[in-house]
Amino acid sequence: MVAVAAGVGRLEEEALQRKERLRALQEKTGRKDKEEGKLKAKQPREDEEGEKHKELRLWNYVPEDEDLKRRRVPQAKPVAVEEKVLEQLEAAKPKPIIEEVDLANLAPRKPDWDIKRDVAKKLEKLEKLEKHTQRPIA
Repeated sequence: MVAVAAGVGRLEEEALQRKERLRALQEKTGRKDKEEGKLKAKQPREDEEGEKHKELRLWNYVPEDEDLKRRRVPQAKPVAVEEKVLEQLEAAKPKPIIEEVDLANLAPRKPDWDIKRDVAKKLEKLEKLEKHTQRPIA
């Protein structure tokens, strides 16, 4: 029975240690203090005290209150994109490499150029034969 009582005492000590750690953590983060049952206000740090809160800026909301109307941000005007687009179009235009183009180089070949090339060898043979036949006839 003494061993059981010692085990329970140890558990109680561990529970108390946990409560102390939780309490310290809650105080550190500014959470609810269990002893008072009230919310603790988070204490501002020394470096935050000098800072001011940012002023409320209304971008899309049109308030009815005069005090809030002065906090409204004026509507932004669209930027002229015509100049930027023109610059990009000019930059995208290819620069001519050759100033003048020789039309003779670009003219297409005649449709029968390959036939003449292939038949030229056969015509040479026929011309030689023609000469040989014309000699005996003469």
